[in-house]
Amino acid sequence: MIPTPARHPSPSDRGADDVDDELRDIKREIVESRGLIIKTNNLTNALAADLKSISRRQISFERRAFWNSAGANLLFVVVVIGVVKLAWDARVDSVTADTAGARQKVTKLEKDLDDLKKRGDEHTRAESAAAAFYELCRAERRQEIIDGFEAIRKEPLTRAELAFFTDAVEKARSELSIKAYQLGLDHMRTGRWHEAAMAFEDAIQKKDTASHTPAARLNLARAYRKLSRQRDAIPMLVQLSEASADKEILDDATFLLAECLIDIQAWNDAKTTLRSFIRRFPDSSFLNDARMALADISLKH
Repeated sequence: MIPTPARHPSPSDRGADDVDDELRDIKREIVESRGLIIKTNNLTNALAADLKSISRRQISFERRAFWNSAGANLLFVVVVIGVVKLAWDARVDSVTADTAGARQKVTKLEKDLDDLKKRGDEHTRAESAAAAFYELCRAERRQEIIDGFEAIRKEPLTRAELAFFTDAVEKARSELSIKAYQLGLDHMRTGRWHEAAMAFEDAIQKKDTASHTPAARLNLARAYRKLSRQRDAIPMLVQLSEASADKEILDDATFLLAECLIDIQAWNDAKTTLRSFIRRFPDSSFLNDARMALADISLKH
């Protein structure tokens, strides 16, 4: 077999191969470019997604920061308002307390002032009343002194004034009592028993602790007996006969008591009184009369 001689490429064939190589290079570059583009797109999309995520997180952070800031500001405002409110309330309470204290002080001062005015008026009135009553004492208007003493003693007098006026009243009572007693004695001597009884009653009423009061009671009992008022005289005579400040009238009072008991026919009491009289007063001037009266009652009753 005769070998075929090697065929050398012609220039046209070498040009075609170069084109193919270039085309393959271009295709490869296109493929690589597309791959790069895809990778770039993927990276761009991933970057966009990351940017969006970052943006959302930033927005969320900013929102949270805003609300946190707003909450903190609100809380601060509330706290400030609360502190201001507490301070204001404390100030108001303090001012209210000060005002109340000031009002109380003013009220107390006004009351004290009113009391001072009242005491001043009372003192002035008391001085006027005391001066008027003193003029009565100087003029020795005894009955007016006695009548006006109850009114003057209610005034805010000093101790000295009250003691002086009390002595003046007691003196006036004593003098009027003595005058009434003497008037009663005068009526007794003239037999005017009703007037005598009134005078003795007045004497006892004016001063029932005077030295002449026991005698006034005895004479009043005598006047009552003369007026047929033995039952009014008996209680008075019982008291005088049992305990009298004037020992000299004990026998007189006891014997007069017996006579009054005889007058009302209280025989047993009369006998008991006469026996007591005879035993107690053996030296009395009425002793014989008492014995005779006792004997007479014993014989008849």
